[in-house]
Amino acid sequence: MTKKPEELRSYRWFGGERTSGLRAFSHRSRMRQLGVEAEEHLGKPLIVILNTWSDINPCHMHLRQRAEQVKRGVLEAGGFPVEMPVATLSETFQKPTPMMYRNLLAMEAEELLRSYPADGAVLMGGCDKTTPALLMGAASANIPAIYVTAGPMLRGNYRGQPLGSGTDMWKFWDDARAGLIGECELAELECGIARSPGHCMTMGTASTMTSAAEALGMTLPGMASIPAVDSAHYRMAAASGRRIVAMVWEDLTPDKILTREAFEDAVATVLALGGSTNAFIHLIAMAGRSGVDLTLNDFDAISRRVPWLANIRPSGKYLMEEFYFAGGLPALLGQLATVPGALHPERVTVTGRPFGDQIRDVPVHNPDVIRGPGTALAAEGGVAVLRGNLAPDGAVIKHIAAEPRLIKHTGPAVVFDSYSDLTERINDPALNITPDSVLVLRNAGPKGGPGMPEYGMLPIPDYLLAQGVRDMVRISDARMSGTSYGACVLHVAPEAFIGGPLALVQTGDLITLDVAARELSLNISERDLVTRREQWRPPQPKFERGYGVLYTEHITQANEGCDFGFLARRGRNPEPNAQ
Repeated sequence: MTKKPEELRSYRWFGGERTSGLRAFSHRSRMRQLGVEAEEHLGKPLIVILNTWSDINPCHMHLRQRAEQVKRGVLEAGGFPVEMPVATLSETFQKPTPMMYRNLLAMEAEELLRSYPADGAVLMGGCDKTTPALLMGAASANIPAIYVTAGPMLRGNYRGQPLGSGTDMWKFWDDARAGLIGECELAELECGIARSPGHCMTMGTASTMTSAAEALGMTLPGMASIPAVDSAHYRMAAASGRRIVAMVWEDLTPDKILTREAFEDAVATVLALGGSTNAFIHLIAMAGRSGVDLTLNDFDAISRRVPWLANIRPSGKYLMEEFYFAGGLPALLGQLATVPGALHPERVTVTGRPFGDQIRDVPVHNPDVIRGPGTALAAEGGVAVLRGNLAPDGAVIKHIAAEPRLIKHTGPAVVFDSYSDLTERINDPALNITPDSVLVLRNAGPKGGPGMPEYGMLPIPDYLLAQGVRDMVRISDARMSGTSYGACVLHVAPEAFIGGPLALVQTGDLITLDVAARELSLNISERDLVTRREQWRPPQPKFERGYGVLYTEHITQANEGCDFGFLARRGRNPEPNAQ
């Protein structure tokens, strides 16, 4: 299908003749106020560039420059670019967690695209929550859209060792708590762990979600793997600008790309990458916006048939720079495509061509970084969905990042009612925490956190770290940074704050984790569980006004994607009358 100029959305704002009407006259005069002649934009696709750049988001500090390359591509293809700032969600600085504001950015993106004369959109982001937020907004607005990812930063360096942001921070901080390194070493690490623009260069949430965006078909092939400062990133930004103009004329909208098959392929990609557990929440929310019913059961079923192929930290050895030079995501997808039934090659992507065309016969330049099915790091994906009387609606564990001895474990609970309670008491010898204890953090979920912060990698007591203990079973209704590791059970649903079973656990209770059986159980009688529930009293709401109240009243649980119910549901949201 090829649109005609009068079928563009922007035509409703600007018209085709000077006598088109009062509102069209007003809109055209204001374009002249901006210094734009009618010949520059009339009859051309108006491309809105939603840019999450800001002075306090180091992952995106280069996106102002990249927007110029996008604009160049749009102009080359005969479109007219308009850059618009949107909320920046900086994983590093925003508190209590940018997860609390993911839906706010999604709503902003949707309403900007709907309320302005946008014919197409270029979405620019990369830091953890920006990818799902922008794609959720674009799916809901459903105008042609393409994603330009920020790209991973260069690898870090410390005394000749390559450093991975996040992952090595946790490792060396534990070394500091154990007394193995001091202030001089920490000062060097501060300077060396994050040394260029771009998001985390491990397979944390940022790289996981940008890879998922590429697997969904919302980026040009190879976009997600390119380092932020590589010249190929400049060229890909310009190519994306050119491509979005063609997408407008072709009327290639997100609903034609974000299908059930696309989401299944994104899940398979995340699992083959050994990606972040945060992807479970985000992909469920993104699928819901696209009218696709994606559940935890889908993740678990796909995990059982997809091998782990990417040897990237925190679970593997290498970093995103090595992954890019080994062939990047197209090469990994090419290997995954050889697994029968793993991918759907016929579905369409933003290229307008079948997904399989862009991953067929892509060479792998380092087979230790990108494995084939015959040399897979594990026969199954590295994340499991757990259920039981402690998590009736599900919980997740990235078991490939845990010590093998803990994959099946029963131990006594040590319970903390909040993160502040945890930090105050974790080193108290009176708690008698041993390597066999199960650390439990509650009231850190969507409502209780608030915002479900990344508290899930609970700290191990200093005295155990000094003894060489580096992993324990830890359970929470929180999330965990994608750069983290350990036997951490996350996203326990329903959360404790609304009366989920986690609220009923007492210190000393035995808890069983069995990954192979997909089990998470509290070993007390049903009668005791009922008695405790009758005695439980709901806590006071966290907020009394503002966005916090809106968030608390409408947020769904982790297994439902933590979207706002009124945004996730299908229904009429009329196009504005531009006249």
